[in-house]
Amino acid sequence: MRIVTLAGSPGLRSRSGVILAHGQRWLVEHGASVRHFGIHDFKAEDLLHARFDSPDVQALIEAVAGADALVIATPVYKASFSGALKTLLDLLPERALCDKPVLPIASGGSLAHMLAVDYALKPVLSALKAQEVLHGIFAVDAQVSYDEQGGTLADDLRQRLEDGLQQLLEILRRRPARLHPHQLGESLRAARWGI
Repeated sequence: MRIVTLAGSPGLRSRSGVILAHGQRWLVEHGASVRHFGIHDFKAEDLLHARFDSPDVQALIEAVAGADALVIATPVYKASFSGALKTLLDLLPERALCDKPVLPIASGGSLAHMLAVDYALKPVLSALKAQEVLHGIFAVDAQVSYDEQGGTLADDLRQRLEDGLQQLLEILRRRPARLHPHQLGESLRAARWGI
């Protein structure tokens, strides 16, 4: 299982990033291959000027195309997900998330921001043709703390995160294996001769 994680915080240290890092470790422990991208992996001018031909943007596009699923984390600002994340998502092709389930993660100052995932982020993911957008994981700032190891999560948040990640893996396990186009051509030729 190949999973791309995308950190949408413009800050180098963020609560949504701490949650995502915990999720990445959990996924690797459960057999997934994880490729991570963050806003800081891209040059600002590539994002601001929508340079689709940038090598960094091309690497993201190729990783998303080859991924089975995405996990996206963002802070909530002004009742919406980060503008930096929106800029990055705008660089993905129109059907970039076709056939891919997505688990959104968000953090905000209070529960009043909880609906930002449903009303701001999910429509953008749907426009990119995400197969399924799972119920998001929302954390208030008090549930995430920073420490020397990167950060810790409150027990209830950690459990909700692991439940969401488990649901994502179960969706992927139920899906039939994807065939490489070369394998598909060979299968069709073999079937034609077998008839």
